[in-house]
Amino acid sequence: MFITLEGIDGCGKSTQAELLVRALEDAGHDVLRLREPGGVKISEQIRAVLLDPSNGEMGDVCELLLYEAARAQLVHEVIAPARAAGRTVVCDRFYDSTTAYQSFADGLDRTMVSHANAIAVDGCHPDLTLVYDLDVEQAYRRRSGREAEDRLELKGLEFQRKVAEGFRTLALEEPQRVKLIDAAQDIEAVFEQTVKVVRGAGIKI
Repeated sequence: MFITLEGIDGCGKSTQAELLVRALEDAGHDVLRLREPGGVKISEQIRAVLLDPSNGEMGDVCELLLYEAARAQLVHEVIAPARAAGRTVVCDRFYDSTTAYQSFADGLDRTMVSHANAIAVDGCHPDLTLVYDLDVEQAYRRRSGREAEDRLELKGLEFQRKVAEGFRTLALEEPQRVKLIDAAQDIEAVFEQTVKVVRGAGIKI
C-alpha cells in the first residue's frame, strides 16, 4: 500500500505519520517512511531551495516545477522500487499538496498542475490519502514558538485557508481515496481516527 498524509502547515500530520509507521510495523508491515519535498539527496536539495525564505521572488510556475522535479526523483529512486518490492510506503505529503497549494491557493491552472503531477509520478498513485483537517488559526497557534517560518508559511493565513479548502474539495471529489480526519482533537484521539480509516481501507493495523 501507498499511504500519503496531507493538510495545512501545523495540522499535526507529521506526528500522525510517525505514529502510523510505528503501528504498521508492529502489525508486521515492511514500512518505508518518506517526506515531500525531500526523501532522497537530490529532492532534499530542491526542498532547501523551495522553503528558503530568502527566495521570496520565486515565481509560481518555477515553484511548481521544482516540486515536480523533487517528486519525480523520489518516485524514481525509492517509491516505485519500494512498491515493486511489496513494501508499504507512508509519505508526508505528495501530489495533493501541489494541487492544494499551487492550484487552489496560488491560482495556477488546475489542468496544468494535474498534467505536471502526472508527469512526475509516472503512474505511481497513492492508495489512501489522509487529510488532517484543522482550522487555520488553531494550526497557526500550534506552530507558534517553533523554528522560524519557511517561505510557504510566510504567505499568511488567507493562503492557508485556500489550501485547506483545496484539500476539502479533493476529499469531495475522490471520497474513495481521500479521507478527511478531524485534527482539532488531541494526538491520541486523532490517531484513533487514523487507525479507523486505515483499517477501513483494508489495511492490517
